[in-house]
Amino acid sequence: MALRYLHTMVRVLDLESSLAFYKLLGLEETRRIENEQGRFTLVFLAPPGQPECPVELTYNWDGDEGLPSDSRHFGHLAYEVDDIYATCAHLEANGVAINRPPRDGRMAFVRSPDNVSIELLQKDGALAPAEPWTSRPNIGHW
Repeated sequence: MALRYLHTMVRVLDLESSLAFYKLLGLEETRRIENEQGRFTLVFLAPPGQPECPVELTYNWDGDEGLPSDSRHFGHLAYEVDDIYATCAHLEANGVAINRPPRDGRMAFVRSPDNVSIELLQKDGALAPAEPWTSRPNIGHW
């Protein structure tokens, strides 16, 4: 039996703000499907050079009223970054809260506009602990 990863799907309430967030992370739009009959839009985004690792944003034109809101079975999306401090500073400068700062120089968590948890991991092991991150507390849930 062969198995091949396809994508991770997350529902979004505001497509434009969600696209802006994921593009801040560095993802690029690879495909878009507008389905007039089903009244939804699917946007696939992936890291540069990694089209085989997409996240699918699903936007229902008429909203998501009546759909289950319990997302406790979904953990998080994870992305490796070249410089966790620079990535977190970039996100924060653009209004993204750093829920779990990279105090250890290795791991941070942020949330998308739709409350999806995103883990950021430092490429090639931890950087030396550095301010302002080492003294920052966690904010909210991550």
